[in-house]
Amino acid sequence: MKLVSWNVNGIRAVLRKNFLEWLSDTDADIVCLQETKISESDITDAMRSMYPYTYWHSAQKKGYSGVAVLSKTEPLSVTNMGQDRFDSEGRVLCVEYQDYYLLNIYFPNGQRDDERLRYKLDFYDAHLVQVEELRKHKPVIVCGDYNTAHKAIDLARPRQNINTSGFLPIERAWIDRYVEAGYIDTLRMFNSAPSLYTWWSFRSAARSRNVGWRIDYFFVSEELRGAVSNAFIQSDVLGSDHCPVGINLK
Repeated sequence: MKLVSWNVNGIRAVLRKNFLEWLSDTDADIVCLQETKISESDITDAMRSMYPYTYWHSAQKKGYSGVAVLSKTEPLSVTNMGQDRFDSEGRVLCVEYQDYYLLNIYFPNGQRDDERLRYKLDFYDAHLVQVEELRKHKPVIVCGDYNTAHKAIDLARPRQNINTSGFLPIERAWIDRYVEAGYIDTLRMFNSAPSLYTWWSFRSAARSRNVGWRIDYFFVSEELRGAVSNAFIQSDVLGSDHCPVGINLK
């Protein structure tokens, strides 16, 4: 099994670039997209037929947020977070398969103001409650844009960003709690190198200079540790300010 996740920063924009070629070449069993920025009414038949099974969850606000799951196998069920406060922003698709739950999530960005930071932290807490409940029934995989770099190794300029949302101590402490609860950052199972990033600002030629952040992840619950055979970043894939990340399961 090959699972891939990508914050596309607008599905319509990336479709005008290399998306369909990438989708074919990657040949993943499941593809999770974040920040699709499309309303349900604007999703075309062509978009719905990109994979055998496609599921979309859009924000009420036009051109904002949104997630999608493209799957070669029909899931047993497809749900959201189950809280209107968060589901109105189109942030969660939970797809259930025979052996695990897969959550595709676009976590909130807290940089706008204190209110949005509080919303982000509340979302984090609600997510942990959801995955812990799901985990009582079967293992869990979570992928998406977490909008937080966990450790100093996960961004190019940690010292300069210590007071920036996305690297605040309170945000990083939540990921510590997440790991302590039994969720594993799959990339770090295989690669402890620095300078592995998944997002680069469009400003100051950040990507060409690799001045980035690693904020896109695949986490798995402890029960799946032995099933993960590889984790990777497709940093050469362009078309968004993020790049795809993925895992292989035995």
